[in-house]
Amino acid sequence: MTASVQVAIHASQFPESVRRDLRTSLRTRRVNHKFHYDSVKQTQKWLALHEAHSPARYDADCRSTYDRAFAEAAAQIKSRQVQVIGLGCGGGQKDTGLIKALRARGKKISYTPCDVSVAMVLVARQAARAWLPAKKCFPFVCDLATADDLQKLAVARSPALVTFFGMIPNFEPRQILPKLAALLRLDDFLLFSANLAPGADYAAGMKMIRPQYDNPLTRDWLMAFLLDLGVARSDGELRFTIETGGLGLQRVMARFHFRRARQIKVDGGHFAFACGETMQLFFSYRYTPVRVARLLAQHGLKVHRQWLAASGEEGVFFCRRK
Repeated sequence: MTASVQVAIHASQFPESVRRDLRTSLRTRRVNHKFHYDSVKQTQKWLALHEAHSPARYDADCRSTYDRAFAEAAAQIKSRQVQVIGLGCGGGQKDTGLIKALRARGKKISYTPCDVSVAMVLVARQAARAWLPAKKCFPFVCDLATADDLQKLAVARSPALVTFFGMIPNFEPRQILPKLAALLRLDDFLLFSANLAPGADYAAGMKMIRPQYDNPLTRDWLMAFLLDLGVARSDGELRFTIETGGLGLQRVMARFHFRRARQIKVDGGHFAFACGETMQLFFSYRYTPVRVARLLAQHGLKVHRQWLAASGEEGVFFCRRK
């Protein structure tokens, strides 16, 4: 008999919501990041990119930084039972490392891998199955950018440990931080990572990390969205820049610059792009530990512990409500 997996899908990822968000992305010329994870093909491209360019994959010290964070965070949680909620779980490698550390402490765990992509939550579920039975895994598909009832994820009476690994750079801080704060109950925990600009000079650090984005694998991944809509590579050029966004933070920005006119037909709608127009495909904010703590404090969250990679490019932060 063929095995099956139950996957809960939030209304933010119902077909009518996805069509609306796609039309909005094309009309505003700003792509909702979820459309870069929409298909199995895109998921595989992202996983290949992550394997090649994420410090958590190729930097041994960065990996050990996460291991230390997982072990020490697990030690801070006194409850015997823990609900792990993996927001933006991706392939689930980091969540699985955390679950392993919690198991080593004798914790009884349930796991909710949450991502915008069905393929992603299934990959994360499969990774966690090495440490958890199937009946303790509850995959959940949701668009974090548009869902306004994330607090419903914390369903267990036991404390929730919410993870948010590598996701905060891809959201506007004013958009995502209130949602994280609203999700956490007084006895819950937040463990998240931020991509950092290394060194004391913020601007110089931004230039140093730019090659992690401006590379063939990232270009191939981002262009898949446009190519699937009928845009040809010869229609324009994908360019990466560093710019200042909100709250004085800097970010790496990827835009497609049209060199010739192109019409895109989607769901009965026509979207015309003239020569010289641009479409914002992707951005990634870079933080510093001081900026992380300051922004979280503005939303009632306090950093209790932090672990920084020697490279200065990644930080893991253990937080609770004030």
